[in-house]
Amino acid sequence: MRFLLFGTGDYYNRFKKWFAQHEVLALLDNSVQKQYTEIDGLSVLPPKEGIDLPYDSIVILSFYVESMKKQLLSLGVEEDRIYHFYDLHELLLKGREGWPVHYFLNAKEAIEDKSPKNPKILLMSNELTLGGPPIALFHAALILKGKGYRVVFASMLDGPLRERITENGIPVVVDENLQVAVMKETEWVNTFSLIICNTLNFHVFLSERDTKIPVLWWLHDARFFYDGVNKKVISRISLDHLKSVSVGPVPAKAIEEFLPDMKCGELLYGVEDVENSGVKHGGIRYDKHQKIRFITIGFLEDIKGQDVLVDAVKGLSDAIRTQCEFYIIGHDKTLFGERIHKESEEFPEIIFTGSVSRGEIHRLLEASDVLICPSRQDSMPTVVAEAMMHFVPCIVSDAVGTASYIRDGRDSFLFQSGNAQKLAEKITWCVCSRDRLKHIGKLARKLYETYFSMAVFEDKLLEIIQKTL
Repeated sequence: MRFLLFGTGDYYNRFKKWFAQHEVLALLDNSVQKQYTEIDGLSVLPPKEGIDLPYDSIVILSFYVESMKKQLLSLGVEEDRIYHFYDLHELLLKGREGWPVHYFLNAKEAIEDKSPKNPKILLMSNELTLGGPPIALFHAALILKGKGYRVVFASMLDGPLRERITENGIPVVVDENLQVAVMKETEWVNTFSLIICNTLNFHVFLSERDTKIPVLWWLHDARFFYDGVNKKVISRISLDHLKSVSVGPVPAKAIEEFLPDMKCGELLYGVEDVENSGVKHGGIRYDKHQKIRFITIGFLEDIKGQDVLVDAVKGLSDAIRTQCEFYIIGHDKTLFGERIHKESEEFPEIIFTGSVSRGEIHRLLEASDVLICPSRQDSMPTVVAEAMMHFVPCIVSDAVGTASYIRDGRDSFLFQSGNAQKLAEKITWCVCSRDRLKHIGKLARKLYETYFSMAVFEDKLLEIIQKTL
């Protein structure tokens, strides 16, 4: 097979190991800065030039599969020659040697232990970053271990979370073959009483499984992440001894489109309460002589909607805007980020920080008055719950899962997704009614305690685990 790989970012780095260099004719990318350079010894070409090469298939290594596929089709590429990284099991795996499995702490011994003690639970993550879904699964592992269950944590990819997991006495397996393998090909998982799979990434793994082992599938993903899913593959998932739970209504609605017979329960994540926080006991910062600080946190990309916020700021009156400062936090070294920077040049009230540490996120939240979540799609962003934990009211797009739990104007605010004018109106209200924000922040904290506290998460998780076992 001769391949063109479309995309040179994060997902290229995650999946490039599955392609021998001699099989890849070139890389494709829409970034003018990357075109006509080399990455890993391979030429980076504009898609319209790359497709002139004698390729067999093009593999899209990105979650923006829908727009990238449309681009390729418009250039005359046949649809049956376009694949996504979700398709790698069918496209590549047969006849290929897999990658070695890495065991940390006493993981191998824990897997091989068949003694009839307390149930043994495997928690499977798509990655070991410090992002929302892996952290949520880590919290679940801590709770289950604390209740006497024998737990092992596994991941498709290594990352900084591994050290935190092993420091808490939980064995870890890193098996990169999980990126493309199905359960029936993964023999080491067969000794567990229950397997918890985290996120949509495991749909290929679950498409061929041993149905005697109960599975809890915890879905976190918005509809956007389903664009690369092969419906024939996901439809093969057996519902026998499979229970699915969703982080709110957004993932539940998305999976219903693909597996309408699978009933989805609810399991919201828990957010750890930050101790010794000056804000925790007293409400948000409030000083009429200071500017009101709005904060937005998230990777700068179209789906996160930071451009909607910038357009809303542009639409504010000078009298309102000059009373504000807008902190945009998150990785901004993207084409989208470059565009947002350029569009914000004439507005000194907009401040970009780039990526910051988790500790710095909490410090920034404590120093902020309102969090804005302008996402076009988002299942249940952790930063919203964290802001509420800090007594910070939120302005949230109605396309975000958290919107289902907010009482608009009482414990936070809602606006129509993608509507910069409506967002500007909410910002204006906050500026004109800033003396009411402290009370709204206290009610936001109550919302956090009701839905997103660790105590609530623990009770719900244990109830589901007991029923599943």
